Order: sequence, then structure tokens, then C-alpha cells
Amino acid sequence: MSDISILFQKQFHDWEMLNRNYAALKSIKAKEFKIDSARFKVQFNPARIISSSAKVDEKSIKERRCFLCSENRPEEQAELDWNNDYTILINPYPIFPRHLTIPSKQHEPQRISGRIAHMMNLAAYLDDFTIFYNGPRCGASAPDHAHFQAGNKGFLPFEKDYAKGKMTEIKRIPGAAMFILSGIARIAFMIQADNIEAGEKLFNNLYQALPMEDIDVEPMLNILCWNEKGKWIIAVFPRIKHRPTCYFADGNNNLLITPASVDMGGVFITPLEKDFNKVTASDIKNILDEVCISQETACHIIERIRN
Repeated sequence: MSDISILFQKQFHDWEMLNRNYAALKSIKAKEFKIDSARFKVQFNPARIISSSAKVDEKSIKERRCFLCSENRPEEQAELDWNNDYTILINPYPIFPRHLTIPSKQHEPQRISGRIAHMMNLAAYLDDFTIFYNGPRCGASAPDHAHFQAGNKGFLPFEKDYAKGKMTEIKRIPGAAMFILSGIARIAFMIQADNIEAGEKLFNNLYQALPMEDIDVEPMLNILCWNEKGKWIIAVFPRIKHRPTCYFADGNNNLLITPASVDMGGVFITPLEKDFNKVTASDIKNILDEVCISQETACHIIERIRN
């Protein structure tokens, strides 16, 4: 039995609340839409209200204790050391049947710069999982503490749907290639790498080409990363907006949806049942159009990468 399986077994035995939340996933409501050539699932998951409604402004962050720091975690939460720099935890408010949170051991801001190699190494270690990263204004409910998350492979529609889109090569170096992916209702940049060094180099090329607003500390983005037979696949979803207009709307126009990596991966989370019941494919498409980059912006990014 792997270390991760042992950790799950231990937590299911010792932590009643976690056991209850994972059991609830088996009867959770879900529905599915198709937009362009991509599938999107919508999950009604009331336990995720904590994340979806999290206040992530600077004042609120300073006034609350960091829930990823070891001294503030629940007593029942067991941990697994990884690479001396990170701690692997079972996420007690799951979206996936197997959902991990992987915080840095140091309380330092959520930034991907200098960490993509960590993400790729995690994907090799957790080869049954897809690793994901939410930028500080792209769904991270703890923008003050560097962390990744991971969910079991096969859950996110994007893992298969990306092959249905149009892949156009942007750049190739020994050991890795970068593509732009379109035709799947949102734009993604894809990196396929044979080794970590080459994958890191192409990611840094892309990262430096992404637009960044004055209020941001890094370009807005969500990232998925997984390992397939010794090769890495990295999907980067550049963003232009944190929360869509419908999040702040009044009355029937309100949808409490905060898109993050899981949503970009094809699973939209609705913590309120009224939103699950009324959300449509058109709503999902409008949200993606609003928070993701346009084709015009993508062309500017490609020009910067190639120059």
C-alpha cells in the first residue's frame, strides 16, 4: 500500500468529519453540459461554500489565522512529509474522491515562480493524481500561503478533452514543446515535456510573456499538471478576472461561482443548490468568456514567446 493510501486509511479511521464529507461525495448531485468540443460537469457541493465565499482581500487575510500553517490545522489532520519542503494533507472539504492539499512548510505567499519544477516532481511522485495550482487572484482561498492541490486522475474532463481541441505549436526545444489549445470553450497553453528542466524552461518562457496588471503580484493563471508514462503535461489557463459579474449580482442573476483550476479543468462547483438547479451551459460559457483571455490577447502572448 502506498504512503498516500495509508494516509487516507488513517484519516478515514481517525477523523469523523472528514469521513462524513467524503462519504457525502457518493450521493452528490451533478449534471453535464457540452460546450464546443469540451464537456463540463457541474457539481452541487455545499461543503465548498467555505472556499467559494472566502474573503481574500488583504485586510481579511491579515485578520484571520492561516489554516495551512501547522499550528492552526485541526488536531485530527495527519500529514505526510514530502521533499522536506512540503506537507501532504487530505483535504477535508473534497471535490475529488481523493483530494489532497500540499502546502509549503514555510508561510510564504502563493507564487508559482520558482515552483513549477516542484509541481512537476509532485506529479511524478503522485502519478495517480493531477496536480493543480490556483493563482492568488484565481481561486486560491489561501493566497498568503504557497500550496498546491491534487485530485485523482480521470475526474477532470479536460484530461481527455484537450485532445479534441486544436493544438498549434508555438515553440519547441530539446525535450519539450509548447502549444496553444483552442476550440474547447477557453484558451489554454499546453506544455509537453520529457524532462523537468525542459518543461521548466518553456513554462518560464510563457510565464514571462503573460500580461500582468499593476494590482497583481504574478500573472493571473490556473495550472494543471500530470505525468503520463514518464512524460509531463502542463496546462496553463491565463486569466483576466478573478470572479465573474454573476458572483456579485443581485437576485436571480446571482451565481456563487468562483472559477479556479478545477473549473478550468471542466468541473464547476456550486455550493448553493439554487445555483446548481438554474446554471446553464450558456452561464458556463459566459463565465469562461469573462474570466479567461481572448484570442487577441493569446496572439500577443504568442508574439512575446516567439520574439
